[in-house]
Amino acid sequence: MTARSTRKPGVAILGGGSWGTTVASTCARNTATTLWARDPATAEEINTRHTNSRYLGDLALSRSLRATADLAEAVADADVLVMGVPSQSFRSVLEEAAEHLRPWIPIVSLVKGLEQGSRKRMTEIVTEVLPGHPAGVLAGPNIAKEIVQGFAAAATIAMPDHQTAVMLQELFRTSRFRVYTSSDVVGIEIAGALKNVFAIATGFGDGLEAGDNTRAMVITRSLRELAKLGSAMGGQFDTFAGLAGMGDLIATCTSPHSRNRRVGLGLAQGKTVEQVREEMGQVAEGVKSSAVVMKLAAERGVDMPIAAEVDAVINHGQPVANTYRGLLRQRPGHEVHGEAW
Repeated sequence: MTARSTRKPGVAILGGGSWGTTVASTCARNTATTLWARDPATAEEINTRHTNSRYLGDLALSRSLRATADLAEAVADADVLVMGVPSQSFRSVLEEAAEHLRPWIPIVSLVKGLEQGSRKRMTEIVTEVLPGHPAGVLAGPNIAKEIVQGFAAAATIAMPDHQTAVMLQELFRTSRFRVYTSSDVVGIEIAGALKNVFAIATGFGDGLEAGDNTRAMVITRSLRELAKLGSAMGGQFDTFAGLAGMGDLIATCTSPHSRNRRVGLGLAQGKTVEQVREEMGQVAEGVKSSAVVMKLAAERGVDMPIAAEVDAVINHGQPVANTYRGLLRQRPGHEVHGEAW
């Protein structure tokens, strides 16, 4: 067997935030990996100090990870492209990268959001911008700082062709970061986008000190809403009980590191969305996704009262204190078959 045939695929990861950097550091343990960071100072810090202090503090990254602020340099020789930029810049960054990218290479999204206006998933954008490139998603209950610290975690990689998912699985997994495979790209993408909206709802309750019972109730009923819309959009029902569904929902709704939960907490404490964003210095995808989710639900005739309450607070000025009052006024029906909350 020749050296060429045994060479591991090189990976380019676009996005120097917390999750893009974390995945890049993980991949760098397995194969040659280049991270594109928009800020040259961030790229320089990763190369010289092996940290990304803005997003991950002083946590040490893989010393074999290389970073650059030159997009063309990052992607020119890549065998796999991983997109870790926010959903609202996904299309523009991909279009910029397209002219430097080799044909037909797989593209994996790390993004848990939906595009404003078009309401498209990230893999649908890939298909529009780069037709012919296999497009998939990596998602799960993954708190970036914990993975960099080496705590055990798991995720699912979904590609339309399962053999491609199996090949990519080896690039992302380590002894403590378990990566499972799937072909349900739609279900995993929808779960990733919706769980952020529900984490805001959980944050409302935590900010109002509604208690553990309320938190459990909201998370459980949120999973029901997620599965209903995800199935209506073509996802496989079993996906929503897995890592990218229930697993990610639990992590995002309960972790103190969750940006979307922190948005809900801040709003419940009387802050504005802009104030919470400024304090965090990072994107919370659920803020943008809330209105998009409601439009998708309306198109498919899916009742989503918890998501509707988040949308009412984020986009229509409803006081947070009214959120749980509105939900509790609804008459409960059959837990599985009923339409009511």
